[in-house]
Amino acid sequence: MIPASESAAELMRSLSHPQRLLTLCALGRDEKSVTALRQELGIEQVPMSQQLMRLRADGLVASRREGTTVYYRIARPEVLLVVEALHAAFCPPAHPPKDRATAACGDSPA
Repeated sequence: MIPASESAAELMRSLSHPQRLLTLCALGRDEKSVTALRQELGIEQVPMSQQLMRLRADGLVASRREGTTVYYRIARPEVLLVVEALHAAFCPPAHPPKDRATAACGDSPA
């Protein structure tokens, strides 16, 4: 149990910066280029590069180069599980599903 707690604590330290966490959320199950990540998140080149370097050094993301473009993806399944759990806990759906309870609160059925 002690080695697992050390690994978990290291992962939490890596996730503790908002830009790193946003980057991992944006990657999710996909592979994305640095340009796509920057555009999606609105992060400038230097901070994005710094955060990606830290994530790569910590072993949370892997990269591959295709010409001049570098693509990143989440490298470890436990990272994806934690990111998905945080997303579910803190990022409510944009459009909650309509059911009888919401219809009873004033939404009329179509």
